[in-house]
Amino acid sequence: MILSFYICFEKLTTMQGKKVSDSYTIFTEIVMPNDTNPMNNLMGGNLLKWMDIACGICGGKHANRIVVTAAVDNVSFTRPIKTGDIVTIHARITRAFTTSMEIFVDVYKENFRAAEKIKCNEAYYTFVALDDDGRPVEVPQLIPGNDEEQQKYVSALRRRELRLILAGRMKPADAKELKEIFLNREE
Repeated sequence: MILSFYICFEKLTTMQGKKVSDSYTIFTEIVMPNDTNPMNNLMGGNLLKWMDIACGICGGKHANRIVVTAAVDNVSFTRPIKTGDIVTIHARITRAFTTSMEIFVDVYKENFRAAEKIKCNEAYYTFVALDDDGRPVEVPQLIPGNDEEQQKYVSALRRRELRLILAGRMKPADAKELKEIFLNREE
């Protein structure tokens, strides 16, 4: 009886919402020679894989489900990451929709000999939670806390609309958030 109450209470609490800190994920790798190209730079595909893994862990922790990648926004490789560098990836949910979650990811490189930590890139990933049969399932809402979390939470609607337009799943005329930016601008 107590166990079933606990399970029901946990499910109710989870569906009401979770904080960003509940699923915040830090993923660390060291760049080995087999991770690099002939210039001894980390191959972009390997970095994208690591970013995807970090975001998948983050999304899975938020949804308490298996999650799959639905979209990756623009990723620019602003700084090379060399053999021997330590790569640290920070992933956090910025907004949860019905079955999908937007996840922001920062990538840093660190050369422990030089004692420097440098931001290399960032991106937004979208993940969808799945049930045991592989069908999309509802995820808990996100409860943003500080100002940065609030700002990313609010702007996530615009990013989502843009993603849906670019994927051909939304007509530009139906993008309410984006229209508000462009049409209600004061000159």
